[in-house]
Amino acid sequence: MALGQFIEENAKYVFNTYGRTPIMLIEGRGCRVKDSEGREYLDFVAGIAACSLGHGHPRLAAALADQAKKLIHVSNLFHIEPQIRLARLLVEHTFADKVFFCNSGAEANEGAVKLARKFFHDRGEHDRYWIVAMENSFHGRTLATLAATGQMKYRQGFEPEVQGFRHVAFGDLVALEKALTADVCAVLVEPIQGEGGVRIPPQDYLSNVRELCDARGCLLMLDEVQTGTGRTGTFLAHERFDFVPDVVTLAKGLAGGVPIGALLATDRVAQAFVPGSHASTFGGNPLAASAAIVVVEEALSDGFLKNVSDKGAFLGAKLAQLASRYPLIKEVRGMGLMQAIELAVPCADMVAAMRERGVLVNCTAETVLRFMPPLIVTEAEINEMIGALDAVLAGIREVPDA
Repeated sequence: MALGQFIEENAKYVFNTYGRTPIMLIEGRGCRVKDSEGREYLDFVAGIAACSLGHGHPRLAAALADQAKKLIHVSNLFHIEPQIRLARLLVEHTFADKVFFCNSGAEANEGAVKLARKFFHDRGEHDRYWIVAMENSFHGRTLATLAATGQMKYRQGFEPEVQGFRHVAFGDLVALEKALTADVCAVLVEPIQGEGGVRIPPQDYLSNVRELCDARGCLLMLDEVQTGTGRTGTFLAHERFDFVPDVVTLAKGLAGGVPIGALLATDRVAQAFVPGSHASTFGGNPLAASAAIVVVEEALSDGFLKNVSDKGAFLGAKLAQLASRYPLIKEVRGMGLMQAIELAVPCADMVAAMRERGVLVNCTAETVLRFMPPLIVTEAEINEMIGALDAVLAGIREVPDA
């Protein structure tokens, strides 16, 4: 079947919820993917930061094949060996004491909201259920995580909104302190705002948020769905900011592209969930957990995270060099292999132009070109992407007036 026919059948049979790129990817190896027409692309999207080990990773593929021959799914009515092994890995290498598994970042964040409310309900503080989140944030597309998301464009059309969320400016400690009234149970914040445009807070912001939460007796919950599992050069991004949270959510890169989410918490908070409080049919099933074990072990292997940090610094420096030559680039920002350039114009056309040059990137917040390659990317591949970006930028001759 030709690509055009597949596109027609997609329009006929699949909900029209995505503005899909007019190509169909069918295979990949490392940081490269190939489409149905045989064209190869360098992948700097990585399934939106999900394909941590790239495509066709031998160890990940073998683990999936081996587990699929044994058990794919049994439900959480039974003990699951790979799930227990994965939980132990996460606990031994993070702040957490307990882990709950689900299937996505939205589910993990939904679980965090429920956990925070249940924690205070069990203490008899039934009116303490409000959560303070950040403007420009993104936490998912369930009704509760939409309400937590600080971007109105995602919430429009789904009113009435779930109650119990208020928003303050990301990085504004004064506004946060005013918002932490006695009815607040938790603060929910991304260490780096991903869908909001790869926005990084001041170095001491998150540790100060921790201090405010302690002073007001509320929980600090971090959405590390996009920043976790090594993306920023440490296993969890908050490790760069010198504080300890109460709750962290993970997903995306945790299983290298296999759907999984995780809710990590300290014992003090985790005890609020008891049998019947929360559940997930597929969460942490044998197949997904086996994949995640491979990714976590690789991320924690000698030199892996340092390599991510070094390659991220290399990518950031290359982007900064382009910024010095092209006024179209307003700012370069990022951490590890989560990098971006903010442009003076919308970047959708640049995404298409990069694709024509054999490189896949994506646009967020309308004017931010985002670069999130697999964590195994090489300097040569970064240089290849930079060369394509240089050529695309050189072809844009007009810069809007400031």
